[in-house]
Amino acid sequence: MNNIADSRTPPAAPPALEAALAELGSGSLGARLARDEADIVAAQKLRYRVFYDEMKAQPDAEMAAAKRDFDPFDDICEHLLVFDTERGSGADAIVATYRLLRGSIARKHGRFYTAGEYDISPLDGVSGEILELGRSCVDADYRGRPTMQLLWGAIAQFVFHHEINLMFGCASLHGVEPESLALPLSYLHHFHRAPEKLRPRALPDLYVDMDFIPADEIDRKAALRALPPLVKGYLRLGGFVGDGAVIDHQFNTTDVCVVVKTDEVNDKYYRHYGRHAPDSWAEREEARARRAEAEEGAS
Repeated sequence: MNNIADSRTPPAAPPALEAALAELGSGSLGARLARDEADIVAAQKLRYRVFYDEMKAQPDAEMAAAKRDFDPFDDICEHLLVFDTERGSGADAIVATYRLLRGSIARKHGRFYTAGEYDISPLDGVSGEILELGRSCVDADYRGRPTMQLLWGAIAQFVFHHEINLMFGCASLHGVEPESLALPLSYLHHFHRAPEKLRPRALPDLYVDMDFIPADEIDRKAALRALPPLVKGYLRLGGFVGDGAVIDHQFNTTDVCVVVKTDEVNDKYYRHYGRHAPDSWAEREEARARRAEAEEGAS
């Protein structure tokens, strides 16, 4: 199997979603889904710079030669991009990316990426569409509020458009020595574990217990400060974590599995990212009907 997306053309974003993403732009920053091979390559190059050059992940020989982070999942995922027009229009303009894999697509191709670390069978009972999030990274010069707001605002629009009922994925804490991460891991274990019916569990041969510190001995403020911004973002939206952590030696990280039910966070999404939210079932249905009508007219 060719691991590099050198011949894949991503599916075109539905017109209504593309328009919604375009509206999110602010100043020279904008967001869209990858449209062609060059966009995917640009995302892979950014991931390599962040994960391998900066965070000291371990590339294989093919990745090191190409200076790109890639795997077979790139071929079936949708790639969300944040770009800065002041940096041009090519690969150099891409400053943030997220990899998105809808359940309806993953099931056709065999599995989710997260299934390589966690038993995610508890999520099988979720009705409707689910979404796996992964490979999130932001260029070192753009790790401020505007980029993160744009990135998460774009994910929100993707969620609304595809009527995603649940999001999940592996989120990383830097380092491969869990004892050095005892405070944030214990905090997540005691105060943010997912309900049992939605709780992924680290695979038996990878399972690392997160219960290092008793709940009554945890300094919650210190624990929150020790969490990566991405994990804190999930928690602010009502997210949970699964049972057990996993050491990823290739990426030099300790991973936790995050689960977010979108029916509990839609209003939070809209309020946090400054967009009007339909506040009734009827309004949501009307909005969906308008989207469908617009797309039918564009086809």
